Amino acid sequence: MNSAGSQTTGTSDPTYNLISVAYHALQGAENYEQYAEDAQEEGDQELIDFFREAQQQSQRCADQAKQLLASRLQGGQTGMAAGQAAGQSSVADAMGHAGSKPQTGG
Repeated sequence: MNSAGSQTTGTSDPTYNLISVAYHALQGAENYEQYAEDAQEEGDQELIDFFREAQQQSQRCADQAKQLLASRLQGGQTGMAAGQAAGQSSVADAMGHAGSKPQTGG
């Protein structure tokens, strides 16, 4: 989003971007649940597993976006050091760990 976007929404670009990532990741997780249910009706375990893993990855991404947003809204650190200081992995790491259990709560 460019500076014109900030004027349009009244929200800074990084804040808007984090909200957008969280929203779209959660929307994707909801879609993947439906896809997994469809695969279950077909009896396709490989697709069920694939869509469940995609759902977990999206949930982890949304959780990380929410944590980053919260730290910034509370006036915390910004930039790469903020995520590392809080023990958070990068979005790429969260999206790349197959078989990891999803985080609960949030």
